[in-house]
Amino acid sequence: MFDVLVYLYETYWRPDACPDHAQLTRKLSAVGFETDEIQEALSWLDGLAVAAQSHHGEQGALSLRIYSKDELEHLGEASVGFISFLESAGVLPPPMREMVVDRAMAIPGAPLDLEDLKIIVLMVFWSLGEEPDALILDELFVAPEDRLIH
Repeated sequence: MFDVLVYLYETYWRPDACPDHAQLTRKLSAVGFETDEIQEALSWLDGLAVAAQSHHGEQGALSLRIYSKDELEHLGEASVGFISFLESAGVLPPPMREMVVDRAMAIPGAPLDLEDLKIIVLMVFWSLGEEPDALILDELFVAPEDRLIH
């Protein structure tokens, strides 16, 4: 599913640039994605669209997120730490954080792989038509062992 999401991010700059589900399914099939993988990704994207519509939630800039036991188990320590890092860096405001947590909880299996969480974060930005700044893109795409230290 994550390969489909990355393909959509790279191919369509905004969600409204994507064709309808039927046409998108045909295009993704033609590119070589499996039907199950396509359907899982499109279903996940439908949930993302619903979350994006309610993006401007009630949480203020000073809200504190307390994770439930189920969330902590599902997300895993690395993912919760990464979400906290993005929040403290000022690039993931509370409403977007909640979208990330919501969409991460929709992924089966636990704990969530950190690389999968990074794709979820990227797709949340994409769904809102926002481009993360260059430093955040570096965090999302470059493996720590591939970083150059100056």
